[in-house]
Amino acid sequence: MRRIISGLIAITCLWPARSPAEIVRFDILERVPAFAGRSFGAVGTYERITARATFALNPSDDRNAVITDLALAPRGADGKVEASADVVILRPSDASHGNGTLLLEVPNRGRKLAPQLFDDSAQPGANIAEKAEDAGIGFLHRQGFTVVWVGWQGEIPSKPGQLAMTAPVIKAVTGPAREEVIFDSTTNPARATLTWPAADAANLNVTVRAAWADARQTPSGLAAKLVDPVTVEIIRPEGFDAGALYEITYTARDPVPLGLGFAAVRDVVSFLRHDETPANPLLNGLHSSVSRAIGFGVSQSGRFLRDFLYLGFNEDLQGRTVFDGLMPHVAGTRRMATNVRFGQPGRNPRHPQDPAWQADLFPFTYATLSDPYSGKTDGLLRRCSLSATCPKVMQTDSEHEWWASHASLLVTDLAGNHLDLPDNVRAYMITGTPHFAEAAEAMRKGLPAMSLPQNPMHAGMPMRALLTDLNAWISDGIKPPASRIPMRAHGTLVPALGAVPTDIPGLPYAGIHTLSVFSDQSVLPPKEIGRYPVFVPKADADGMAISGIRQLAVAVPRATYTAWNPRAQGFGPTALYPLQGAVVPFAPTEAARKEVHDPRLSIAERYADDGAYVAAVRREAARQVAERLLLPEDAERAVEAAKQGKLGKLGQ
Repeated sequence: MRRIISGLIAITCLWPARSPAEIVRFDILERVPAFAGRSFGAVGTYERITARATFALNPSDDRNAVITDLALAPRGADGKVEASADVVILRPSDASHGNGTLLLEVPNRGRKLAPQLFDDSAQPGANIAEKAEDAGIGFLHRQGFTVVWVGWQGEIPSKPGQLAMTAPVIKAVTGPAREEVIFDSTTNPARATLTWPAADAANLNVTVRAAWADARQTPSGLAAKLVDPVTVEIIRPEGFDAGALYEITYTARDPVPLGLGFAAVRDVVSFLRHDETPANPLLNGLHSSVSRAIGFGVSQSGRFLRDFLYLGFNEDLQGRTVFDGLMPHVAGTRRMATNVRFGQPGRNPRHPQDPAWQADLFPFTYATLSDPYSGKTDGLLRRCSLSATCPKVMQTDSEHEWWASHASLLVTDLAGNHLDLPDNVRAYMITGTPHFAEAAEAMRKGLPAMSLPQNPMHAGMPMRALLTDLNAWISDGIKPPASRIPMRAHGTLVPALGAVPTDIPGLPYAGIHTLSVFSDQSVLPPKEIGRYPVFVPKADADGMAISGIRQLAVAVPRATYTAWNPRAQGFGPTALYPLQGAVVPFAPTEAARKEVHDPRLSIAERYADDGAYVAAVRREAARQVAERLLLPEDAERAVEAAKQGKLGKLGQ
């Protein structure tokens, strides 16, 4: 019966939408109850809509012309370039019970991460929204958000669990491409997947080096061959460990204008907000049930939003603002290698890979600055300022981004001096957190390539509070809390050497962090031109950053939580393991800590007993609630976790 109903819906929604956004078809493939009919307080139940949006772009429109290679793409009889995108919508069954805000999460490599972050959902089916438990704690749904996902990546396939965009291929075009691979194993030979098909084997080359700063080498025993157009087999030479860096260069063919993904998000959001035909599934009476929109993205998707803003896509084809608020999460000061020929949207250079890749280019911050190396004057807000379509921005980063994604360039100029953020921008560092962690139930030992136990700190609690603050900012004009980040002017953003104590047992600190480099990418290999100053957060005597939003497990600690974790011996130990932090518990007693010469106070020295510890957590939680950095419901959950000895293990 569900298939029959879905088919009827699809048939009835095939008419072209008469939308000023260039959505020419919005085909609803399925419309079913979400979460097995679970009800979310006053909002009630939700429904899940699965659809396919087809959009057509006029390459001569200035708002589309910024898309690389759009003019070369195949066109229809109307002279427009057509593509389609997967769309999933979760909306209140009774639209009048929603909060009027469309929350669009940009999928990360086709995946949905908002359920894990905002709803603490650890269910395998969180992305399906079929079972009641898939909604986790149900935060987004109790708030009444209409949640939307739009597939935007054109170089990955559309399949169950992976939203994507289908875009035209530009045939008979070739060009140079470069990939970097760290295998983190001793498999030999080892295989790597190329982003683009290789045109031939003649121009396939590979080099190896122990670290990015080393000279590229082609030692005896190193060889590479094409297994098929997108698979390379590399024979690895002796003398290099599991963390060695392999660089592959080749001639790629058949690019896709990947910048179409920015237009897909722009036009679908504009369509859902403004279209007043029956084709719009958010139509409630004569108008859409949403009157404002927030763009949210994690990691790759946060970088997507920074580029979306920078390239001018927050202005729709009628000159209207697309997103009233943007929330790029764990993006640091990176953007994307998307709007370039043979782009690599899935690539996020990790230590020790090239820090001068297209994802790491100027401009880094929202204010307009002049770059001494490229000679450009630019900023992320420059284009939207010209069209009066700038959103309110709340950029949220784990502390890891300040070590691995040169986040200090958000609040320094290119000479390393303090820089204030524009009035419509706030920035928050969630102290002591790795790049992204699920709501784990216990500390994990980590992986062989990591030298320290893995930091499990989940960022759900502060992120729920900050999303609530952003919605109040765009809805009612209530300004959010002041930025909470390390700053040069406060003495909390410092050079890496000396930033963290080096006398804590079990916490080896060597100042390892990702650099920021400008290089000439027009030659292979790229030639370094210069470097920008990069700083890291200053730590206290416990080894944890002083500044930022200090979650309860950090503010009332029983362990040291870092946002960095060095690679282990045999896996490139001069670099950081990607995306992870570390955790080193305090000694239980004064005698135990003195035995190992640990300068950090023991748990017994900090808290007289368990009751004193819980009381300290309760006091700190009340303070954070007053500062709008923690929701009252999360404060209650955290105090209960402290009573059970789980604070920090659950990520609170």
